[in-house]
Amino acid sequence: AMVDAESGLSLTIAHVVQRLRGSSLHSQLERQARVSLHKPEIKLESLKEDIKDFLKTSGWEKKLQNAVYSELNVFPSPCHPAAPPEHMKEPLAYMRKAQGSWEKRILKSLNSMCTELSIPLAQKRPASEQKELLNKWNEMGTDEPDLTLFRPVYAPKDFLEVLMNLRNPNYENGEQPSFRNHLGLIQVPLKVKDIPELKEDFSELGLNIGQLGIDDSAQVPPEFFENEHVRVGQKVLAEQDSAAAQQYVRQGCPTALRADLWALILNISNQPEDILYYEQLKSNVIQYNLLVDSLIYKDVKLTASNDDYYFVFEDYLYQVLLCFSRDTSVLEHFAYSSATPPKSYIRGKLGIEEYAVFYPPSGVIPFHGFSMYVAPLCFLYHEPSKLYQMFREMYVRFFFRLHSISSHPSGIVSLCLLFETLLQTHLPQLFYHLREIGAQPLRISFKWMVRAFSGYLATDQLLLLWDRILGYNSLEILAVLAAAVFAFRAVNLMEVTSLAAAEAVLADLSTLKVMPLLQIFLFATVT
Repeated sequence: AMVDAESGLSLTIAHVVQRLRGSSLHSQLERQARVSLHKPEIKLESLKEDIKDFLKTSGWEKKLQNAVYSELNVFPSPCHPAAPPEHMKEPLAYMRKAQGSWEKRILKSLNSMCTELSIPLAQKRPASEQKELLNKWNEMGTDEPDLTLFRPVYAPKDFLEVLMNLRNPNYENGEQPSFRNHLGLIQVPLKVKDIPELKEDFSELGLNIGQLGIDDSAQVPPEFFENEHVRVGQKVLAEQDSAAAQQYVRQGCPTALRADLWALILNISNQPEDILYYEQLKSNVIQYNLLVDSLIYKDVKLTASNDDYYFVFEDYLYQVLLCFSRDTSVLEHFAYSSATPPKSYIRGKLGIEEYAVFYPPSGVIPFHGFSMYVAPLCFLYHEPSKLYQMFREMYVRFFFRLHSISSHPSGIVSLCLLFETLLQTHLPQLFYHLREIGAQPLRISFKWMVRAFSGYLATDQLLLLWDRILGYNSLEILAVLAAAVFAFRAVNLMEVTSLAAAEAVLADLSTLKVMPLLQIFLFATVT
């Protein structure tokens, strides 16, 4: 139950104030205000107003505005004060339950690997090993440890099986009135948008609006739009306003400005204290060896190292992912995620809470393909601590939703349902044909969506897609693009007679142009 608007607003304000009170921005603002007291233009009789003016002209007000905007973008709107805290994590009990049992399976897989290989979850590295790791920190990729015994804790297809078995217990044997005709693999009744609603939400992608990533727009000569768009982008950066930057990137980012615009939207400024924090994470990696380190290592070797675009970033990926696994600030996102960080108990103290620790310290167990969330960011950021912060922020805003079970519109369950509904509604013949031959479309598109298309699209196209994820603060565009890809290859897909043949038609997406596909699907489909 949403609270009436006014008390909802005051709850939100209280929440944001509480979050910012502990931040370094708060102490910086206090310091600035104290410094300003010694300035001649600040008079005792108009003290409050003068300090406000000073904070405005010196740019501190903008910084505060961006911090507030960032909080509002990340945290969900507050529930009713009487609602239990787990409602902020996930309102539907059956989703919470399914997520809980999925987590038990992941832990079981992790623990049995520990037992089989007789390796502890965590141990201090001997001094010699610490020294060696420190020396080769920038070229960890040259190492070839034997990882044959390690296996990913799970892969996207295992996760899809779990989602296919989700049911709402309130509806016995599929008696979901409006839902009975949904013939996809996802069998839970969540509300997803139709094309008219998507058109409204993504109106800036319309056919008569300039876009980066469209070469031959009839309306505007592309080079004219690009020059003008770059000029506006530079102005947005000069203004340092996160909200304006978020609106701007909906039409795409000029390559030269993308790194700075994304950082502005996510309010990442790489202050000295951020760099120091990153160094602390690094020293934790050097001192302790975690079982997840081997999983990270193996994942990079299985994915990014074999990728034509990303293999050059192998060393960056180890650095970022190893530090991420040690970062306890990542735990904060569990307040609004349906997931719960796994606990591990100090040996011999099983079940005694004061001996429990989160494992890994970030609470996030990497799965097959996890390193592909980081890889595209390596094109934009070459300074490790900034790359690290950008990834962490992208993860706690977006990527965690792609591997947890929830009813959130950007959660993977909703994306799957949106994808299937779009296909069934707008390409019924194709949908039925693929279903008949045992090639349910979601079996093919699921891995694209779980990875936010990283490793499937050419990098320039992937970055144009991620521009829009940031611009709309939503992952729904992933489902729209997945449906658009099927629409684009529909003629070939109508001729296949098996899942393997359908997969072959869609095996290589590296030549696709994202923006024309999205535009045609959303704005040129007859509804």
